[in-house]
Amino acid sequence: MSPADAPVLALTCGEPAGIGPELAVMLAADVVPPALVVAVGDPALLAERAAMIGREVEILELARDEAPPAPRRGVLPVWPVALRAPARPGELNVANAAHVLETLDVALAACRAGRAVGMVTAPLHKGVILDAGHAGFSGHTEYLRDACGVDEVVMMLATDSALHAREASGQGGAALRVALATTHLPLREVADAITGPRLARLLNILHDDLQRWFGVDAPRIAVCGLNPHAGEGGHLGREELDTIIPVLEALRAEGLTLDGPLPADTLFTPRHLEGVDAVLAMYHDQGLPVLKYAGFGRAANITLGLPLVRTSVDHGTALDLAGRGVADPGSLRVAVALAAEMASRGGRG
Repeated sequence: MSPADAPVLALTCGEPAGIGPELAVMLAADVVPPALVVAVGDPALLAERAAMIGREVEILELARDEAPPAPRRGVLPVWPVALRAPARPGELNVANAAHVLETLDVALAACRAGRAVGMVTAPLHKGVILDAGHAGFSGHTEYLRDACGVDEVVMMLATDSALHAREASGQGGAALRVALATTHLPLREVADAITGPRLARLLNILHDDLQRWFGVDAPRIAVCGLNPHAGEGGHLGREELDTIIPVLEALRAEGLTLDGPLPADTLFTPRHLEGVDAVLAMYHDQGLPVLKYAGFGRAANITLGLPLVRTSVDHGTALDLAGRGVADPGSLRVAVALAAEMASRGGRG
């Protein structure tokens, strides 16, 4: 693929007091990315953060409808979104919550207009957005779901080898993909959120998007139980018997390849993961600690079920590291590479 043919990705810079702006700078300074990456943020902030961390980067401000030049190391094109208030590393300011949300809207508009094939998001801070009065905000995933007008999305994290987990022979690789049946919910609300119809929708999205974006012709999905020991035959909870097992049986009859429900404490072992293309965990801290232990800093967050490509980093705003030049851009590089590869598949299906 020539530079002129590379896909354009909109990179939102996230919380301006966090490490997002400097990760964007590091990406431009350290490597030639596998896509035409356009940052969406405040150009002055990016220039300031580049100087602060000692990276020589040309901040190239574009008009909102202007296409970026071919990618070059040391050049960061920017679709500008002005800060609402000065931003200092590590110091949250509710005035800039609107700035963060506008960067998402600008990136979405670029995707809808065909100026970008997808978006990559640096971490935002949910608390400061809620404190600014945006009630009900629970994260990128849900915000993009609502903005795109879809009923359901699936949050999935994948290690850096996930795009190439299967060779032509069909043998499984060392990649790990973990999708979530529920995302940012208090634990006491999780069981009520896992209904039969919703679980069926989530599994269909996961199956279809593994085909569409990852080129897996016949996905095999392992499904965690909700309760310890997957309910122990109803002795440790009936959710497996009453909800999860009936859904899996119905979807198997429709042709999906599904393992489970399996106890989460043993599912994430080599024997059970062999040949598996993705795991569906029932809640956030059931699946993501395993994935982050296996590949923290080398994994990316992917939103399935959207009409566009969206990936993100596997970490938060790291306010304590902001402005020091010690943040690791590894996850952002993976997120960009994943988005570029997914976009290159063209959304087959």
